[in-house]
Amino acid sequence: MSRIGKKPIPLPANVKYTVDGNTVLVEGPKGKVSALIAPGIKLEKGDGVLNVTRDDDKSAAFHGLTRALVFNAVHGVTQGWTKELDIVGIGYRAEMKGKTTVVFTLGYSHPIEFPLPTGVDVAIDPKQTHLTVSGIDRQKVGQVAADMRSLRKPDPYKNKGVRYTGEKLKKKAGKSGSK
Repeated sequence: MSRIGKKPIPLPANVKYTVDGNTVLVEGPKGKVSALIAPGIKLEKGDGVLNVTRDDDKSAAFHGLTRALVFNAVHGVTQGWTKELDIVGIGYRAEMKGKTTVVFTLGYSHPIEFPLPTGVDVAIDPKQTHLTVSGIDRQKVGQVAADMRSLRKPDPYKNKGVRYTGEKLKKKAGKSGSK
């Protein structure tokens, strides 16, 4: 039996869910998120919790995955998801252009305009070097943060670039002298 799949999902009173075929729509105070349910997996509501059960061992591989997807949807509509990024380097910065575009200056010959998808918000601190990506869909928030990081990945020699807050980098030594 899946250890993750057996864990009950706490379901707050202001969260509703509806199962339609192989998808579940979770509605809460922050919005609506849908998640996929694998065949052979069922959702059962208990007293304030949601249990994920499976019919047989054929669907055992998707038991924990389905529970994690439904938990991420419930957590997203109640508290939301955030990812934080730091921009390190002289002259490197980010600024908002309207509400739907982030403009990055990352040492290239041109500024990079990054359009934000719907459902994802970005907050930039006054120093323009710390970004907070937030939204209700965990997958979308993580993908936007990864795309922003890929604009200028951290350099292993100078440690400049866009990185996740708290990310540990291994700095490499440069060239040695000739002797």
